[in-house]
This record gives sequence, C-alpha cells and structure tokens, in this order.
Amino acid sequence: MVHLPRLPRLARLAAAVAAASALTVLAAGPAACAGDPTVTDPHVLAHFDFAAGQTPENIALEPDGSADLTLAFAHQVARVDRHGDTRILATLPTVADPQTPNVGAAIVSGIARAEDGTLYVNYVTGTPETGVWRLAPDGSAPEQIAQLPVDGFPNGLALDEDCGTLYTADSTLGTVWRVPVDGGEPTAWATGAALEGTPQLPFGANGLKLHDGAVWVSNTAHGTLLRIPFGHGPDRTAGPVETRATGLTTVDDFAFTGHGDTVLAALNTVHELALVRPDGTHKTVLTAKDGLQNPTSVAVRAKTVYVNSAAFYVPQDPDPNLLLARISKNKD
Repeated sequence: MVHLPRLPRLARLAAAVAAASALTVLAAGPAACAGDPTVTDPHVLAHFDFAAGQTPENIALEPDGSADLTLAFAHQVARVDRHGDTRILATLPTVADPQTPNVGAAIVSGIARAEDGTLYVNYVTGTPETGVWRLAPDGSAPEQIAQLPVDGFPNGLALDEDCGTLYTADSTLGTVWRVPVDGGEPTAWATGAALEGTPQLPFGANGLKLHDGAVWVSNTAHGTLLRIPFGHGPDRTAGPVETRATGLTTVDDFAFTGHGDTVLAALNTVHELALVRPDGTHKTVLTAKDGLQNPTSVAVRAKTVYVNSAAFYVPQDPDPNLLLARISKNKD
C-alpha cells in the first residue's frame, strides 16, 4: 500500500492545475435546452480511506450494477455493490522506487472490463512496471501484459473486444496507445498537439472512450473534448483530431449518456459534473454541494450515473467517495 507522505509532489501539481484553471474561460451555453437529460437525486454510496491512499480514479461497471474502481494511491482495485459494500479485488505489486511523472508515487489509473469479467488496468510507476495489467476473473495475481514508456502516464483505458485491442490515453506523452489484448508491443495510434499538455499543466490526454466509430479523449490542460475517428482501412488508423467541446475546466474522465454524443464530464478542480451537448455547449448538473470532491471519472448504466471523487486537493476533511445519481431517459 502507498501511504501519502509523497503527496507534496501532488500538491505541486495541484498548484499547476489551479493556475491553469484560472486561465481557462468557460464556454457558456444556455442554462437548459429542450431534450437535455436531467441528473437528479445524488447520494454518496460509498466512502473510502484517504489516509490509506484509497482515492478512486476510474470506473468499470459489472452487469449487476456493481462498480469496479481503481483506488489510485493504494494501487488497488475494489468492487462496490449497489448497497455500498466494498471489497478489494486485487492489489498491484509494490514498486520499490516509483518515479511516476508529476506524482512520484505508484498509482492505478484506467480500468476496462471484458464480457467474461476480465479486468484490465493501467499501472503508472515511472519504472518498467508501467503499463497494462490483467486481472483474471478467478482472482489470480495481476499480470502485466504490456509495458508502456516509463516517462509516460497511461490514464483512461477502453477495450475494443471485437478487435482484441485496448486503447489508453497517455497524459504526459500526449499519445493514444493501442495495445493488443493478449499482450505484445504497444503502438502509438494517435499523437499531436491536441493531445498534449501545456507548460503550466503538463497533463494532457486523460479520459478515453470508444463511441460511434471513434476514440474520444479529454484533455485536462486544454479543457477540451476530442474525437478521433477510425480510418476506413483494415488497420483502423487514426483520422484527424476533431475538437468537440472547449472550456471544460480541468476535465478528467467522461461518459456518454446514450447512443448520441451527449456527455457527462468530471471537472476535477472545480468539483463539478458537466453535461456537454453535441454542439459543445455545456452546463453544470452536480457540484460540491452534492458530494463531489475532485471528481475523476463517470459511468452511466441505464438510468444511473456513477461519479468517483478522489478528494486530491481538498485541504480539510477529504472525502473520497462514489456518488450515484438518477439520469432521465435520453432523447439521443
């Protein structure tokens, strides 16, 4: 388990995040639009131990509605059932001298689930253990299936099970990596300035989802939501990057509300969940008053929204938690 004396490095990153936030101008949208999904009845389902490093980072959902969470600084994977009961599924191996970019401590970040219950997670350490790890449904020890650059920060993770491919967003190298699901050499699928961070905040590509023939990526430093279409050839190369929304202050992870392009996005340092419309305008639907403390990730299943809060930058009474809310039927 990682204890938290290393968090002064995170505090320095927090200062950079705050400075970048001050420079970001929100793209104002109308207060409401006809047909917007509504998010109501928020409540915190489960609380975690900040002092033990249990800062929830990412979400994958089970068929029964349970949530599989990565607990970043504890380098654990936990399952929370619909009653709020939590059990630890796995702990990633301890790294003797982690050199994780911007953070210093080993953390578990993105998570994806296969239909057979296999879980894939990103482990970020600044050492050869950095990469994608597999957690088998039988509870056997986690296994590294792909190594990613030690100076990288693999973050959001998504699985294309039909093609046997994982995609992960690298926050420090400004890259979307493609990783064979059975292990092997990763390839840089997409790169470029739109995925990179800034000198003020060297933390770019973050959340990642597969949706409607494209890889969608959030960029924390730029406050943008990006769409990268798959090419038409059999090699599924990356098409040109499209910016679909701006002004999303320190956006972290996100999730689609339905089959269309409406998104719920976690805005980390401002403690908000934003609804982002297909035209890029957005509005706030949940805030700190609802229980958000540095929200890191979002998932949607039917009429339920799941939001993790890591409480990274909350100076007093940090409350890392999993919040649930109700979402109305979408018209997209």
